[in-house]
Amino acid sequence: MLRLFAIAFLLVPFYLAAQVTSSIDSTKIKIGQQITFKVEVEADTTDLVVFPEGQTFSPLEMIESYKVDTTKNNAKYQLIKRYGLTQFDSGSYTIPKQKIIIGSKTFFTDSLRVEVSNIEVDTTKQGLYDIKPFIKVEKSSSNRWLIILGILLAVLLVAFLLYWFIWRKKPLSEDAKIALLPPYDRAKLALKKLDESTYLQNAELKDYYSELTFIIRKYLDEKVYDKALESTTDELISRLNLLKDANQIELSTEDIRNLETILKRADLVKFAKSAPDIELAKLDRNTIDIEIDHVKEALPEPTEEEKLLNQQYKEEQAHKKKRRKVLLTVFISVFLIIATVIGFGIKYGFAYVKDTLIGHESKELLEGNWVRSEYGIPPISISTPKVLKRLDTPVPEELNDRVKITAFGYGSVLDFFSVIVSTTTVAEAGEDNPIDLKQAPEAAIRQLEAKGIKDITVKREQFITPNAAEGLKTYGTARFPILNSENFVDGHYAIIHFVAEGEKIMQQIMITWTDDDVYAEETVERILNSIELKKAEE
Repeated sequence: MLRLFAIAFLLVPFYLAAQVTSSIDSTKIKIGQQITFKVEVEADTTDLVVFPEGQTFSPLEMIESYKVDTTKNNAKYQLIKRYGLTQFDSGSYTIPKQKIIIGSKTFFTDSLRVEVSNIEVDTTKQGLYDIKPFIKVEKSSSNRWLIILGILLAVLLVAFLLYWFIWRKKPLSEDAKIALLPPYDRAKLALKKLDESTYLQNAELKDYYSELTFIIRKYLDEKVYDKALESTTDELISRLNLLKDANQIELSTEDIRNLETILKRADLVKFAKSAPDIELAKLDRNTIDIEIDHVKEALPEPTEEEKLLNQQYKEEQAHKKKRRKVLLTVFISVFLIIATVIGFGIKYGFAYVKDTLIGHESKELLEGNWVRSEYGIPPISISTPKVLKRLDTPVPEELNDRVKITAFGYGSVLDFFSVIVSTTTVAEAGEDNPIDLKQAPEAAIRQLEAKGIKDITVKREQFITPNAAEGLKTYGTARFPILNSENFVDGHYAIIHFVAEGEKIMQQIMITWTDDDVYAEETVERILNSIELKKAEE
């Protein structure tokens, strides 16, 4: 591969035509002093003339590019282009040949020698200062923590709502507290509330007796006969006598008679509009109170088996209640998750949501913290998703004296995504043998083929960086071999080449990515738009 690069870069130079001349206003300057490099071109009025732009004067630095002065002489144009150049290190430097394009032809200026001398510094008048310390470069900020914080807040909100409405032990209402009391205590409490009512003061005997008989019927329904509430008076008394005769309840005949008397009196009040004396009503209330005590005493003590069954019943009810809470929590959580995914899917696309939840390496590269750095000499400034690491690029022994390569990269051309920046210096190239930018892609394509990549399509177009450096972009599709497999995957590649005019250096940026990577196109576009060429520091 390196041999091919060396051969490709040894090219035949173009010679300067008489219609292009160049000059400088001084061949000796002090450090930092400006000299003016002037190019004069005589061309037809129909010809397009392109002057060099960017840092093409290295090792001198261009500090200003002046506007073109144009004068017309018959059917010719006389064009004068001036550049302000300088150098901040002493020494002898050569301004390299500059490429001028006139119409469809290319011309080169003469290379010119410049001597840069030191400036003597009087240290008694000029203060000396310590070298400034390194400045820590802060990592670029990311909104990833905002996304994580938003997710955490949403989870906490859902968890709080589930706890508050489902799992929290809610304070019991008065009716709920009464419902939890044993039947005997509830009956006694109901009698107490009856005493606090205004039924007797308002002579509302029907309501009074309805409430009084409901209390005793409810107690009997829960502890003695489970149909006491819906039975008539005769049916209920008959059942109590039957239970007494069967020795299932130890109620006396007098207790049953008292209950029968009060229940029948209540029937007369409710249905026959009878109006007993209020004192009699109070006496009936006290009798019911006593009979509730007698019924409690008459009931047999629950056996151990009954107690165990009751405990099991309570535990089973608690288990059912807990299971209902769990099912409700799961249902609400699943519903909220599905609703959230659908909502984000409608807004951002379901594939994007899936890649966000499950993870996608290319998406993480695109949305991660990008790094802008410079690689090689002269430096290539570029923004990439990850820092490019130095690559080992051994050179064959027979080319050691002629070729020097430095490379930095992320991934390799056989990975799902790769970025490789390389700088190649060819000893045989130079002012008299400038590197031909048009032949550089051929060596790069052969490099891809050597890696097992096949079915490569090739397209070319001019590439101009944001700081106006001109290069050549070679791009297209290809089939990339899958590691440890005989299969191939469809993909794309883009290779950018730059040449320092009159120098021995070829700069290359190579990017490869797979066809099914939906995030790669945006990543590649962002990388290409960030490329800038800078001068080499002397």
